[in-house]
Amino acid sequence: MLYFLLMPLADDYIAFNLFRYLTFRTGGAIMTALLISFLIAPAMIRWLKAKQREGQPIRADGPETHFAKAGTPTMGGLMILISVSVSTLLWADLSNPLIWYALLVMVGYGLIGFADDYLKLTKRNTKGLSGKLKLLLQFIIAGVAAIGIMESLPGHLNQHIAIPVLKDIYLYVGLFFIPWAILVMVGSSNAVNLTDGLDGLAIVPIAIAAACFGLISYLVGNEIFANYLKIPFVLGTGELAILCGALIGGAMGFLWYNAPPAMIFMGDTGSLAMGGVLGAIAVITKHELVLAVIGGLFVLETVSVIVQVVSFKLTGKRVFAMAPLHHHFEKKGWSEPTIVIRFWIIAVILALIGLATLKLR
Repeated sequence: MLYFLLMPLADDYIAFNLFRYLTFRTGGAIMTALLISFLIAPAMIRWLKAKQREGQPIRADGPETHFAKAGTPTMGGLMILISVSVSTLLWADLSNPLIWYALLVMVGYGLIGFADDYLKLTKRNTKGLSGKLKLLLQFIIAGVAAIGIMESLPGHLNQHIAIPVLKDIYLYVGLFFIPWAILVMVGSSNAVNLTDGLDGLAIVPIAIAAACFGLISYLVGNEIFANYLKIPFVLGTGELAILCGALIGGAMGFLWYNAPPAMIFMGDTGSLAMGGVLGAIAVITKHELVLAVIGGLFVLETVSVIVQVVSFKLTGKRVFAMAPLHHHFEKKGWSEPTIVIRFWIIAVILALIGLATLKLR
């Protein structure tokens, strides 16, 4: 919005020339989302507490330390969704369809998460929406976005998968690109959802991944840098750096209130939305496989659940004391801050490895 309103003034007033630069608008998006989070958080927390007398339901079979968190309100993802959406709409070039497809996934998944959280609160259990219905809705939204993204990408890339490390090599998959893109978005969304189990655990890796994909979006959208690094050039993806900036600002604003001991939980409202939009950005920038590295912590958490379920069904034995992985370490006696900080360190290391693939070509 600001881009359309103020950028035309650049011809007459040199100060407005700043709005031509993605870096300036990305910085503006970060600060705007952070400021909005700080402004709305106190009132939102009070409102959610008033509506949720008993707070988020706690798993009966979960770690004993979690029962002390009873009464903490959930649906804090609303704070992130509002701050990120408003900031993106203010600073991004809204004529770019790629921005709208990413926002569609984020807001759509946020609404699914909101419905899930609402049912958990009203029914006073940890089930919420049925797994099948939740997945169906996720697939529908991702399918619409995938078709739109495929039509918006250049013809030599819109049905291809880029292979990290290997330059100028793209795997042609034809219309299979659509189910592939859906898988990335749905998988990323649910992986983040599984990771969101401790105070501050998921939100920092989300911010780290957003920062990485903000840089990737900028590089992929810049023909000079893309050619130098031998990565796909996709016109218009630079605008996604603004959305990633808004994600960073919104995440940091939320962390202020989610840091241990949390005053509010993200809930599925936030985790499904944040994971989904990261997946959408990865698909648009042709870095889906790199997302599995940068978001490797989310992958580890998901794999731990899969291994646990498969092992128990086949052998009747559990590999971990409890899944996802962070609960295993809780059961082993690690304190919550120790787990969270060590997982953050892992997230940073994996992000650096993922970014290294940009040059290893």
